[in-house]
Amino acid sequence: MPEVLFPLDSSKKFTEQQIVGHNRWHPDIPPAAVVKPGTSFRVHCREWFDGAIHNDDSADDIRDAPLTTVHALSGPFSVEGAQPGDLLIVDILDVGPIPQEDSGPLAGQGWGYTGIFPTANGGGFLTEQFPDAYKAIWDFSGQTATSRHIPGVSFTGIVHPGLMGTAPSAELLARWNAREGALIATDPYRVPALALPPEPQDAVLGGLTGDTFDRAAAEAARTAPPRENGGNQDIKNLTKGSRVFYPVFVPGGKLSVGDLHFSQGDGEITFCGAIEMGGFIDLHVDVLKGGMDTYGVSENAIFMPGNTDPQYSQWLAFSGTSVTLDDEQRYLDSHLAYQRACLHAIDYLTKFGYSPEQAYLLLGAAPIEGRLSGVVDIPNSCATVYIPTAIFDFPVTPSATGPVRIDPGPGAPRSVAS
Repeated sequence: MPEVLFPLDSSKKFTEQQIVGHNRWHPDIPPAAVVKPGTSFRVHCREWFDGAIHNDDSADDIRDAPLTTVHALSGPFSVEGAQPGDLLIVDILDVGPIPQEDSGPLAGQGWGYTGIFPTANGGGFLTEQFPDAYKAIWDFSGQTATSRHIPGVSFTGIVHPGLMGTAPSAELLARWNAREGALIATDPYRVPALALPPEPQDAVLGGLTGDTFDRAAAEAARTAPPRENGGNQDIKNLTKGSRVFYPVFVPGGKLSVGDLHFSQGDGEITFCGAIEMGGFIDLHVDVLKGGMDTYGVSENAIFMPGNTDPQYSQWLAFSGTSVTLDDEQRYLDSHLAYQRACLHAIDYLTKFGYSPEQAYLLLGAAPIEGRLSGVVDIPNSCATVYIPTAIFDFPVTPSATGPVRIDPGPGAPRSVAS
């Protein structure tokens, strides 16, 4: 096992650890550790809400999830010799949940969760159809996940980090804040918000203190979206065996990682849509000098996915186009097309006994493939959602005998905003 450079004590909050990570992006956050190129090391990661979500049958914690506290990130890790303009090469050697003998109240200790955020707290991809909070708990048995809230399915996890990236430069951070602030200003009272501005409340900035902390907290970027530095890309295929090439914007690169997922469907459509968990990740880092200019990677990472994903031989696919539920035509609206494909899949699964909420949660958590199948045939984009049929314990393809209705159990816990 590689040396643990970022240990976490399961009995302590993220902010009470021996080494404190961060939940904002800022170039001045000091490194938690400095490593040489060619080094392999292990990082412990806390679930993104630091234990605020519980293994129970209530969705109140999803309804009230404190978005100002996320994401709980481990790092940053500075790599000796890395300079702006280089590419930081990051190999994912291994990634997994907290060892299952360490069972307990934290997500990753033998269990994880998927949530639908209510509209007032960020919403999900289908928030107009699903405005309330819902939750599903998943139990881990080896590499397999099952849920008491969504019976009749089981699948092998595609364990991956939802969030990994390098620190922005001061100039890049200013660009983020300017453009996202301009977007917010177009509709400042929108619910859910168009973007999340800097928020000093609950900011965690590693070893920064005093006036330096106050200045940085006022301008540090939230970690919710993906950006030029990588960030919260939620790419489910960044699994064991993957290699990622991150642009370096500050000396040392300052790599951070967190938001581990046991599994996820493409799009993470419920917002809290993967199977969220804490765990560990083993990384190997190296530096490609001048790589940003040499390979034209001036922004946004490129990656080579690993080959450890489960292999499915049969899929059931659903398509959607750029037409609203009210039959309004939109022009090549791929976002809408993917929404419609997801809604068609949900409608189909309800014929087998699932509630719409159970089907929605399943699409967020299971190894679903999402694709933009056509983006040029005016006026419609075509998006598709592929569901592996092997994850179901019953026949799910159309047949002359009709759908086999299952017992959906008690369903997914719901919580309505008070």
